[in-house]
Amino acid sequence: MNVVLVGLNHKTAPIEIREKLAFGEAHLPDALSSLVDHESLDEGLIVSTCNRVEILASAPSDPDRGIDQLTGFLCDFHKLQVDAIDAHLYRHSGTNAVRHIFRVASSLDSMVVGEPQILGQVKDAYQHAIKAGTIGRVLSQLMNRAITVAKRVRNETAVSHSPVTVSSVAVELGLKIFGDLGSKIVLLVGAGEMAELAAGNLISAGAGQLVVTNRTAERAEAVARHFGGEAVPFDHLYPALTNADVVICSTLAPDYVLRLDEVSRALKSRKKGPIVLIDISVPRNIDPAIASLPNCFVFDIDDLQSVVAANLKERQKEAAAAELIIESEVEHFLGHMRSLDIGPSITELKNVLSEIAYAELKRNRKHLGALTAEQEAAIKDVLVPALVNKLSHPIIVHMRTASRNGERVHVLEELRKMIRID
Repeated sequence: MNVVLVGLNHKTAPIEIREKLAFGEAHLPDALSSLVDHESLDEGLIVSTCNRVEILASAPSDPDRGIDQLTGFLCDFHKLQVDAIDAHLYRHSGTNAVRHIFRVASSLDSMVVGEPQILGQVKDAYQHAIKAGTIGRVLSQLMNRAITVAKRVRNETAVSHSPVTVSSVAVELGLKIFGDLGSKIVLLVGAGEMAELAAGNLISAGAGQLVVTNRTAERAEAVARHFGGEAVPFDHLYPALTNADVVICSTLAPDYVLRLDEVSRALKSRKKGPIVLIDISVPRNIDPAIASLPNCFVFDIDDLQSVVAANLKERQKEAAAAELIIESEVEHFLGHMRSLDIGPSITELKNVLSEIAYAELKRNRKHLGALTAEQEAAIKDVLVPALVNKLSHPIIVHMRTASRNGERVHVLEELRKMIRID
């Protein structure tokens, strides 16, 4: 088993290089078909995302030749010179390739450690390769195990538990303050990308409704329509506060959009509980003094970033535990594949013992006297195979144990010598 991998990611190459080497979904079938030549590479799979491009393959003979083939394919397919990308590539084979794909699937190699999207992308890459007919015994076992390892890391560690993006922290704050978002109204002030993402996450987490206001009415209507919410005119901002539970503000205004006096007057008629105001604007658009009002919780971008940093630190601690799982799984997988690799040797062992047994039966047949056809068949089809299985069993156990431990197995060689001597 020679598993080989060539790739690049957000740590080794800038976006202008990664985008040149990306594989669009429509081009994957042709790419996979041209990748596997059944000489230097007999199986192949391509993972292509915004942060990485990786080609994984099984090389039946020489892993170095397989890696060269992968590098050449990557350049030829994208019509690039090796010199243009060589410094950005990493190349792995054997144990290192297995470890790498386990870490990728488990999101330990992601830009945001613990993010859940990569496992789905790995699964999609696997399915594309299956449809293209470029998956065989080695990669099917490897990819299924990688998916299992990723699930084990997610279930046995907290590596993905703490939110590590501003938008996901907004959800965490909402849940901590309200407990349940089911009946809550989110007011989006402005339509900045991060604020829109945060609002979308709150809706996905169960918030009941989204209200959008923006200086450009058409933009507010478009965002509200996307989330199934409601757009209100920008000059109705303060009245909208009376019903809002979570306010996310992100505009290009150079000063406060939500000011203390106006918010104080607006909230006097409010008959609801706490209100959370999240300011993702720079400069700030929410007057921090609003936090002095009863039941008002104000968070700015620095507050959110500090939570993100603390959560990232927590994820890194959990990542150390995940790495231990990866190492044990790598050893387990390699031992399993080595035991499969001795399959042909086991077949040859049984064939050798069967030839000896049948030769002895033929040589001593005259001593058995007259036998019925059923008795003859029983000896040949039942007794001899049973003896071969009995004799070969301890030898096979020894061969498999040695193979799992990475030791060379000499049993078959010694048996051949003994037969030749005899």
